[in-house]
Amino acid sequence: MKNNSSKLPPPRRVLPILEKMKGAYALWYEYYQVLPKVHKYSLGQKIDNLFIEIIESMANASFLNVKEKLPWIRLAIRKLDTLKILLMILWENRSLNNKRYVALSLKLEEVGKMLGGWSGQTERKLSQQ
Repeated sequence: MKNNSSKLPPPRRVLPILEKMKGAYALWYEYYQVLPKVHKYSLGQKIDNLFIEIIESMANASFLNVKEKLPWIRLAIRKLDTLKILLMILWENRSLNNKRYVALSLKLEEVGKMLGGWSGQTERKLSQQ
């Protein structure tokens, strides 16, 4: 009899903010698959890249010491702001319907609040050193 647990990937622990961003990306990827061709390979591709770059920035920050975190967190915040604007453009051009735009926006708004909190907490720790 084979052990089925060998087929399961090991559980990974990531920061709650990364879990939220993964969830937002999973939702985006579902929408990205059905974007109209006119935007899929231009604006859609740029949005997809930004999602990945934000995840990379947050992952980098999560492994660094306090003194090195802040630039990566700020980069993630800037990229998230750009991502929100590009999603708005996609919605305004009717390549993303209201329901999908709202669902993504709510997730990204929550990530933005978490990033802001992480940034503030990191700045406070730096000022105490």
